[in-house]
Amino acid sequence: MAENPAGAAAGHHGQPGGETPSGRETPPGGETPPGWGTQPGWETPWPESPAAGTGRQERADLEVAFAAGLRRTGALMQLMGTAAADKIGINATDLNCLNILSFSGHMTAGELARATGLTTASITGVIDRLEEAGFVSRERDRHDRRRVVVTITLDRAMRDVASVFLPLLRDWRAMAARYSDDELRLIVDFYGRMEQVFREHIVRLRDG
Repeated sequence: MAENPAGAAAGHHGQPGGETPSGRETPPGGETPPGWGTQPGWETPWPESPAAGTGRQERADLEVAFAAGLRRTGALMQLMGTAAADKIGINATDLNCLNILSFSGHMTAGELARATGLTTASITGVIDRLEEAGFVSRERDRHDRRRVVVTITLDRAMRDVASVFLPLLRDWRAMAARYSDDELRLIVDFYGRMEQVFREHIVRLRDG
């Protein structure tokens, strides 16, 4: 492993020996995607990026590596979602809505629209397609007959969606096994804080 992976991620080119510029070994059976490893992070500093500051270089390198890791992970999550949607036979937007719905199992169309930022017309189209494919059903709210609740069809979702993600979930579990309880608590706390950051900036972008 490279002695300073953060510095490598901040702008040094890859070295031979099966390592990416971020200091991690090349994934088994494949190479780093072109362009992802040769110019990571902010090689040309963005406004207010750590690389543009005047603080300690080691800290700046770590912050750039942190930001670059988030950007790569975000891009890969989107690519994974698109590939999974293709495999399932629905589009990526519909799969994302189904994923959001799966956390509670049921939501009104309005709640799902607010959660995704889609218009009422767009979310109606999403629900129509998911219902036609057998992934959700519409039901009248027992307490307010004016409201229509969208409920996930668990058997269908488990058969056609969960099965696609099962190998990934197994790899995540194996990766989690490498960390102690305290380390996992830190990671869970990190994801909770990142979720809040994303929510705040989604609101900012929509309001803007």
